[in-house]
Amino acid sequence: MFLIPAIGGQSFIRAHPWPQSVYNLKMHSLPRCFALPLWLVTAIAQPLVLQTSTILDGKGGVLRNQQIVIDGARIQTIDAGHRSPTYDLRGLTVMPGWIDTHVHLTWHFDANHKLVNRGEKPESSALYTAENAWMTLQGGFTTVQSVGAAMDAEVRDRVNNGLLPGPRVLTSIRQINDKSGTPEELRALVRKTKEEGADVIKLFATAGMGAGGAQTMSDEQIQATCGEAKAVGLRSVVHAISSAGAKASVLAGCTSIEHGDFLDDETLKLIAQRGAYFDPNFLVLHNYLDNRPSFNFPEASFTSLEKAIDPTADVLRRARAIKVKVVFGTDAVAGAHGRNAEEFIYRVREGHDPAMLTLISATSLAAESLGMGDRIGAVATGYEADLVATEGNPLEDITAVRRVVFVMKGGKVYRNTRR
Repeated sequence: MFLIPAIGGQSFIRAHPWPQSVYNLKMHSLPRCFALPLWLVTAIAQPLVLQTSTILDGKGGVLRNQQIVIDGARIQTIDAGHRSPTYDLRGLTVMPGWIDTHVHLTWHFDANHKLVNRGEKPESSALYTAENAWMTLQGGFTTVQSVGAAMDAEVRDRVNNGLLPGPRVLTSIRQINDKSGTPEELRALVRKTKEEGADVIKLFATAGMGAGGAQTMSDEQIQATCGEAKAVGLRSVVHAISSAGAKASVLAGCTSIEHGDFLDDETLKLIAQRGAYFDPNFLVLHNYLDNRPSFNFPEASFTSLEKAIDPTADVLRRARAIKVKVVFGTDAVAGAHGRNAEEFIYRVREGHDPAMLTLISATSLAAESLGMGDRIGAVATGYEADLVATEGNPLEDITAVRRVVFVMKGGKVYRNTRR
């Protein structure tokens, strides 16, 4: 049951195709606030109308002076209508809700501002993960791929069931690396991960940046992992800093290369030829450097991170020239949740990426990479009503992404702070 204000007037009821028992209600005899079944509440709900002046549709198009009509969770129409608006977003720039294809929702700082990413009590991890999800949604991101921890699945399910506010979450549940077993054991682990509810498989083909980024999983291990993922219907995203691990992963049928700071042109061409996706990240590098005391890494690791910024800008430029499908991921860890949009700014300012391409990478192309290109990532009829609005136009001033004032996910408003 659900409590709503009483609705006066038999004419309102008769205007809706509800069961005869509803037509027979005596509205004047009902108390001012009364209980109705959820199906009736849904029936009473009217479409939402968003009045806009500028829409970036997520696919490279710009729409002017349109009304977006939302029925339930989906966009019903987009046209130059004259309906009374539910939300007046004129003067703002409206876009599809942004998508971050690489986050770590469980990572956080403790009360002493020190990194925590494992080993804590489950109830504490759950609260921090839910908090990070909320901050990410408030920052304009309506879908994220968290790769990955088991707690991600708990939060994902509660968000999807409407019990927690947060972005739509996809998760790998665990990370697979060279210590995870033999090729046959890896195939079994992929199947187990699928059975546990994973949306994607995450594997480490190379060492981390601070450890040099060389290939760590053997070609046979990579082939077993990515091959089994494909066999059970899952995508596979690969941590690969350098070319050897990335090339082996693409040849094995993996679907996305993460980071790739030191990829050569030959590997980028292979990624393009095989139709895989590429996810370079700037925010993670800056976030580590900006929070040095909290991460407490060896100084050599910070030096490696700092030295990776220019190569990341260079590989992004070369990937664009080779027509690689570049998606948007931040590798958001502790300190970065809720600030995911800074990646846009780094890509444009340091990577010299065109603002429109950067925005597309976080909308329609990111959705395509998740296998959700027909549902999210665009302002289009029939798509999920995932929308973000900013003060200012990111095409003219990329820092406008910091000024999110309106966030809607699945037709529900989660932020509306326009001054």
